[in-house]
Amino acid sequence: MLSCKSLLSQTINKKRKKNKSKNKNKNSSTRFSKKHNLVSKKQNYEEEEEDCEEGFNFKTSAAPSHTHGVQPLGNLYINPGSINSRNTGLGNLQTLTDELVLDILGLLGGTHLGVLATVSKSFYVFTNHEPLWRNLVLENMNAGFLYNGSWKSTYVAACYPSFDVSSVDVSGLRVRDFYSDYLFQSWLCANLEMKPEWLQRDNIIRRKGISVEDFVLNFEEPNKPVLLEGCLDNWVALQNWDRDYLLQLCGDVQFAVGPVDMKLQEYFRYADQVMEERPLYLFDPKFAEKVPKLGSEYEVPVYFREDLFGVLGNERPDYRWIIMGPAGSGSSFHIDPNSTSAWNAVIRGSKKWILFPPDVVPPGVHPSPDGAEVACPVSIIEWFMNFYGATKNWEKKPIECICKAGEVIFVPNGWWHLVINLEESIAITQNFVSRRNLLNVLDFLKHPNANALVSGTRDRVNLHDKFKNAIETSFPGTVDQLVQKAEEKKAQQKQSFWDSVTDSKVGAFKFSF
Repeated sequence: MLSCKSLLSQTINKKRKKNKSKNKNKNSSTRFSKKHNLVSKKQNYEEEEEDCEEGFNFKTSAAPSHTHGVQPLGNLYINPGSINSRNTGLGNLQTLTDELVLDILGLLGGTHLGVLATVSKSFYVFTNHEPLWRNLVLENMNAGFLYNGSWKSTYVAACYPSFDVSSVDVSGLRVRDFYSDYLFQSWLCANLEMKPEWLQRDNIIRRKGISVEDFVLNFEEPNKPVLLEGCLDNWVALQNWDRDYLLQLCGDVQFAVGPVDMKLQEYFRYADQVMEERPLYLFDPKFAEKVPKLGSEYEVPVYFREDLFGVLGNERPDYRWIIMGPAGSGSSFHIDPNSTSAWNAVIRGSKKWILFPPDVVPPGVHPSPDGAEVACPVSIIEWFMNFYGATKNWEKKPIECICKAGEVIFVPNGWWHLVINLEESIAITQNFVSRRNLLNVLDFLKHPNANALVSGTRDRVNLHDKFKNAIETSFPGTVDQLVQKAEEKKAQQKQSFWDSVTDSKVGAFKFSF
């Protein structure tokens, strides 16, 4: 939870006056200074204080302030005589945290939220919190929806077609003296641009034109990330896959978008309008079956063509996805499923990557002991605001890069990684099992709680036996040879860092939105 005790309102007003005097036409962005650290004192940010006067840029399409006038709680202390209308409007419920109030409201349907909004100004603000209406849409409209500028308008238009949503002022009412860090934070994270300093570090190894042998020796066997250039040059997808082409080819096809299916044309409509903390991500594992031409317009780079899960045929777990999303969309910290390695190829746009080795849990991330669940900040921007600065002083700094169109990143098994789209992006990603990580995968699949850890398949419990038997049939003696080789290597030398980080028990990740 970030602390919003900066003098936001005063700073924004000063910025507006300054911009107006410099250029009357440049009024689309504002900036506020960080007077206080945006992280808890538990994070030892020795260098953060040097940056405390730096500001954040708002997106050009962002509103100059919260839709309903919500301010950070710190502003209450600089307005003598003000009474937080948040508390007076909640009555006896004012003792509850904002999170708990919203959790309770999340149990209500749209009609009851609408009625409760008329009770007080405070309830009006809470019941119009967009994530409440987003959840209602996603839970009740599995067959897709037509985004209508806001989640509340989308819900009303879908449930009450005769009601003219366009006749309602979507900006809503502004409430004076309403202070809430939690509600303000959601708006703030949805409207901030990535800071330049978050994009500067680029310490990944880059290679172009290396041999498969070099890749295996220097990256896959030591389990190290690498960014590969030039290996998509022959892809038809790299030349063709833009909006116009995809809409013509499969605009009416439904793809997986979080918990719902949406037509591609409807998803693009959503992506053009949305301004929220966690934009929905198109992430479909069956795209090649739905649109075979998409599957034929790319090929697996030569470095990743050994994929032993292929011996399972149609029973293999999900392994390839088409990914699309607007700027700000992405995946928070996770480890790829089933202890597999992965490659991710950007076709359009660009992505910021942050990766931590398996023995280093990223700050602000809290995996459960069995690895089945991962608790992390609500949004990617919140992680950058609260925790990114902490890595400056770490001995084991994260590996970072911006992966652009035409480039491929190799993500070794067990590595934590976060990805955020810096612009509208299209990508292909695949998970795979080679001889280098086969033993890790087999060990992972036979974990006692495989039913919770294994993903991408219905038969989670029996996947280990099926896979091992299929490997023995297709490649007799391979598993025994790899076990013997691993034992000999362990006996000959002390366990190195890179050997230790290939522990398959690091857990799994389930995509959730």
